[in-house]
Amino acid sequence: MEVIYNSCCGIDVHKNKLVACLKIKGKKNVIKEFSGQTEDIKNMANWLLENNCENVAMESTASFWKPLVNIFEITKLDYTVINARDYKNLPGKKTDVLDSEWIADLLQHGLLRDSYIPSREQRELREATRYRKSLTQERTRGLNRLQKMLEGANIKITSILCNVYGVTSRNLIEFVLENDEDITLEKANELVTTRIHAKLEDVVRAMNGIITPFQKTMMKEVMKHIDELTERIQEMDDLIDEYMKEYEKNKKKLKRCQD
Repeated sequence: MEVIYNSCCGIDVHKNKLVACLKIKGKKNVIKEFSGQTEDIKNMANWLLENNCENVAMESTASFWKPLVNIFEITKLDYTVINARDYKNLPGKKTDVLDSEWIADLLQHGLLRDSYIPSREQRELREATRYRKSLTQERTRGLNRLQKMLEGANIKITSILCNVYGVTSRNLIEFVLENDEDITLEKANELVTTRIHAKLEDVVRAMNGIITPFQKTMMKEVMKHIDELTERIQEMDDLIDEYMKEYEKNKKKLKRCQD
């Protein structure tokens, strides 16, 4: 079988342990074990560079491969990240050493398919957008929780307003939570600051429910949490926008250089 790499390495990746098999054409395999700490990963990278390693293959296990990729990119080591289902294990008892040797053997003969790994900039941007998505989902859950609490207090705000947490909705809810009196037509006219389809009489009927002090306290806490999440989402939007500006700036510079 044709040999693609004269010197390559297969790594069996775990959370706190890395088993590396250095395979050099015509020589006996060298097995070394490293921890998952940054210093040990750097030592492994230096060891591979000293042995003129042409490519390193590792399994895309959870997120344990990411620190290795970050360091390999810095040290200019070529790497291949593979999916476990794309290679076959040796028959018999499974061990870390056998896995690393099998990966190295398949890599040496060009039998591994490389998974798509975005650039460092793209990975960082992906982390930011995913975190923003989780914040947005958490905020939606908070809004749904608030809506259920309002329904439990017989406050039918969704029957008069589409946005449960818009400006007018917020004005009405805060008045209910801060006052023991019912909303009057005059007060409703004062609190409704945006255009709505419902009549003021409908607003009064919808907002005058039966709410206990405990329910008020709980709703205030939920609203506080929603506000915190809204602020965090805005901060992430600002961060992503700033990152994209730098990305577009670098992209234009690269295009000018290519032209």
